[in-house]
Amino acid sequence: MLLKYFYDKKLAQASYLVGCAATGEALVIDPARDISPYLEAARAEGLRITHITETHIHADFVSGSRELASQTGATLYLSDMGDVNWKYQFADDNTVLIQDGDSWMVGNIRVEVLATPGHTPEHLVFQITDTAAADEPMGLFTGDFIFVGAVGRPDLLERAAGYAGTMVIGARQQYQNIQRMLNLPDYLQIWPGHGAGSACGKALGALPSTTLGYEKRFNPAFQFTDEDSFVEWLLEGQPEPPTYFAQMKKVNKVGPALLYELPSPVELTPAQLEKHIADGHMVIDTRDGVEFANGHLAGTLNIPASSNGFNTYAGWYIDYTQPVYLIVEADRLDAVIRDLQAIGIDKVVGYITPDRLSNLSEITPQYTHQQVAALDGGVQFLDIRNLTEYQEKHIPNALHIPMGYIARHLDQISRTQPVVVHCATGIRSQVVASLLQRYGFNNIINLEGGVEAWQAAGLPLEEGEIINA
Repeated sequence: MLLKYFYDKKLAQASYLVGCAATGEALVIDPARDISPYLEAARAEGLRITHITETHIHADFVSGSRELASQTGATLYLSDMGDVNWKYQFADDNTVLIQDGDSWMVGNIRVEVLATPGHTPEHLVFQITDTAAADEPMGLFTGDFIFVGAVGRPDLLERAAGYAGTMVIGARQQYQNIQRMLNLPDYLQIWPGHGAGSACGKALGALPSTTLGYEKRFNPAFQFTDEDSFVEWLLEGQPEPPTYFAQMKKVNKVGPALLYELPSPVELTPAQLEKHIADGHMVIDTRDGVEFANGHLAGTLNIPASSNGFNTYAGWYIDYTQPVYLIVEADRLDAVIRDLQAIGIDKVVGYITPDRLSNLSEITPQYTHQQVAALDGGVQFLDIRNLTEYQEKHIPNALHIPMGYIARHLDQISRTQPVVVHCATGIRSQVVASLLQRYGFNNIINLEGGVEAWQAAGLPLEEGEIINA
């Protein structure tokens, strides 16, 4: 048996290729939309991708299952669990619908299906046995059920997709899933669908894999013997779900467009770009934050292409029904488009390279903690970090609005006094500062180094109550 691991750092998303060397067949689990890594890996190992599956209808990225099947002719194995709202609508004659207890072979490798509703109603885990070497299973592909040190959150359907009343049910299902896992052997390998940084759970570990025995001993989810206490713990402190998650659920259920069907963006003239800005269209300037801050076109949003959070930040602010335009270096264009397509932003219709820009007259002031302190009050501190970060430590009297929810709370942000936007290190706050300038705020300051620099300077921080409406 051959196992290949693929990881997208920007989405903290893992996918896998499992191959049978004896027959040359291969299975891909939870493929991303960019399928080139799987095709290249299969080719290098002399394998044919004959089977494709996924653990559930994903909310944080566009699945590559349909794309990969169209390119390889491989059979899709898709969940048939959950109610009518959680059925795959693109299943066709090349699809096998699977339920708890089903199994199939990939050469000498047996794949067994374990239904694990909780994160989503249709969620599955795949148990793998290399029958050429053993008659007992080797490990579990757990998707968004078991992570390293955590379990998948059950609140996304309610908080991101608007399905009221589902998160407590999902939390109780996760508890029952845990009880089922307690009866499985400790030696089983665990190959999760996400790593640290994913919004699909809280406190995910950074290791790429673990064992069931290790998780039984150290994962907090396995330490509960009371279901109600588990539910309370699991629902508490979950990170804010990106708004684009609801769009991803819809896209992955209906079936994403194939990439060859999408038009390529055209190169714009400076006059055309300025017209799009004047019309209120979204223009993302992908230059680094310092370069943008020193001079940019008014009305543009700065999301640095080099940022690990590029996809997520874009997903917070993009209107999926509207066209998107880019300011991007020519050698980064293809990568940026791939990153945007990874979360279903398919209407990237035009771009321009930075060297063709002029009239970069708007700046975003970058203040050190000394410069902010010298203002001697009269400012509004705006903390745009996640809730758990804010609760751990924050600048006294800071208004807390997570970065993805800024547009919903513009009325709480001052238009008369300086607003010091800050995060942990100054990267996310630069994105938000550019967003606020796009909304017409002209008194925005980005705090260099963020809360970490503030703390290192010995300036006051506090814990506790959130200062916002």
